[in-house]
Amino acid sequence: MGGTVSALAAILDLSIASNVTDSALAYFLTADIFLLLCIGVYLILPRMEYASYYLNLIEARPDSSDDEGSEEKVDTSSSKTNSPPILPILKRVKVLAACLFYTFFISIIIFPTIAASIESVDKSSGSVWTNKFFTPITCFLVYNFADWSGRQITTWIQSPGPNSKILPTLVFLRTLFIPLFMFCNYQPRKHIYLVIFQSDVYPIIFITLMGLSNGYLGTLSMVYGPKVVPKELSEGTAIVMSFFLGLGLAIGAAFSSLVHLI
Repeated sequence: MGGTVSALAAILDLSIASNVTDSALAYFLTADIFLLLCIGVYLILPRMEYASYYLNLIEARPDSSDDEGSEEKVDTSSSKTNSPPILPILKRVKVLAACLFYTFFISIIIFPTIAASIESVDKSSGSVWTNKFFTPITCFLVYNFADWSGRQITTWIQSPGPNSKILPTLVFLRTLFIPLFMFCNYQPRKHIYLVIFQSDVYPIIFITLMGLSNGYLGTLSMVYGPKVVPKELSEGTAIVMSFFLGLGLAIGAAFSSLVHLI
């Protein structure tokens, strides 16, 4: 959702701001406003009946002062500091971790390196849409909104299941997005000069499908991870899955630089 708000802010800025100074001031004031809102909500929260109930519940929890209780506390704290058993977790979630990694690996290769470099086929017309708003809307706004929508869909629909072979198949098929985007009006082109998709509709369709699939398949993989392991390993599994998500983004970002050689 944050990406969608940022994209809308950028489009609004392009429409209204007359110079860079006004844009910088607008973004700075926006950040200040949100900071003030967060501080206000933070101060109001303890006064709310719902929050007060749970805050008082924590404060009213009795402290065990006996030796047995203290030993249990020590054992609990020490167990929390232990690192999760990586190998047993990976054995159970290796497919889901690979799906999560590859989902974000493909997405970060394309977005924004390739997607933001796709120009309107009618750019020579000189219209405001093709020269000023095409990339902010078709790339950043559409992708971020589609990604957010894909994540929200998992609230109601969670299919295919964690053990289904369809999930890794769908994740792998996202590789096709790379040539699909490259055969749009991607500029500049160094070696491949063929533009197959001679319409602005195609990159919009592709970026929508990529955003939806990124949000949906990525969230499914992330949600399924802690569910396929014993309850005591769920927290460690979430950490492992987060690592593979970050790894996919990092390696994908490194590979995205190779796109400019095409």
